[in-house]
Amino acid sequence: MRRWLALLVLAACSADQAATTSIEESTTTLDSSTSTITTVSEAPPTTTTPGLLPVTNVVEYPVTPGSRPHDVAPAGDGTVWYTGQGNGTLGRLDPSTGTVSEISLGPGSAPHGVIVGRDGSPWLTDSGLNALVRVDPATGDISLFELPGPNVNLNTAVFDQSGILWFTGQAGAYGSLDPTTGEIAVFPAPGGRGPYGITVTPRNEVFYASLAGNHLAYVDPRDGTARVLEPPTPQQGSRRAWSDSEGTVWVSQWEVGQVAAYQPSTDTWREWALPGEDATAYAVYVDETDRVWLTDFTGEGLFLRFEPATERFETFPLPTPGGDVRQLLGRPGEVWGAESAADALIVVRFG
Repeated sequence: MRRWLALLVLAACSADQAATTSIEESTTTLDSSTSTITTVSEAPPTTTTPGLLPVTNVVEYPVTPGSRPHDVAPAGDGTVWYTGQGNGTLGRLDPSTGTVSEISLGPGSAPHGVIVGRDGSPWLTDSGLNALVRVDPATGDISLFELPGPNVNLNTAVFDQSGILWFTGQAGAYGSLDPTTGEIAVFPAPGGRGPYGITVTPRNEVFYASLAGNHLAYVDPRDGTARVLEPPTPQQGSRRAWSDSEGTVWVSQWEVGQVAAYQPSTDTWREWALPGEDATAYAVYVDETDRVWLTDFTGEGLFLRFEPATERFETFPLPTPGGDVRQLLGRPGEVWGAESAADALIVVRFG
């Protein structure tokens, strides 16, 4: 396959030889007199769906003012990583205390996505640095894996089952990084601009959503070739994607306020409109019970839970109206999001 940029092999083909900088971690404990943890007790949904685990509370945790948190990634130790897109940092929240610490990623940084790798390290997509970033959670040391060529506006990343990191660039690219060798491959996206959310199924199938391209794309992890999959609704603005435990790919359709489900084994689609008028589906996440969570920017903003078996939605208001939850990720019994407009993280707890 033709590659938009030549395959880049980092010096000595070693991930250890990526640009590594030791940066002192700055820790800030937010003043409770000016920043409060907001709990919406029991958070009753607007609809009740039998068979679902009840939501126990919705809690909002303030983070550094001006940080504009974009994505979140719960860690194995109970803390939560997040990207500070507004101040070029990787943040870490301890929900038990509300303490926030930050690691500066350097001049020009504008991190977008964050996920946690197999070794427990946070990995970021930094559109400002045009680099994939690994941070050592113990030392705060930063390893940069810079992309070759022009800035691709890095967006989101995911690890496949063999440990390869796949990523998207909204400028019209997608690619992969082998962390063990440092090899980076960047490919031109079919249809050009738009690659945004990305996911891997249990069968190790890689899919990404193209916001500007209005499609889902399948990426063959063997050679990186991509195939466009057109949803039934045109101009839908497919923004984020997430696989459930059976390999169905759920897609948030921003422009039309829908959630879609693509079944790779049968090459079939289903779509559902979010409740309310003028809905805008932004984030999507599938929890450990295969229920689908979404966010809607309409009005004061909503969390939604969708039950595929009954095709019913539950809605939960945000503690801060208009908080703009741009991404969701969870762990058992919790769904976390980042509220960029409220400088806060939010969690919905259920069970």
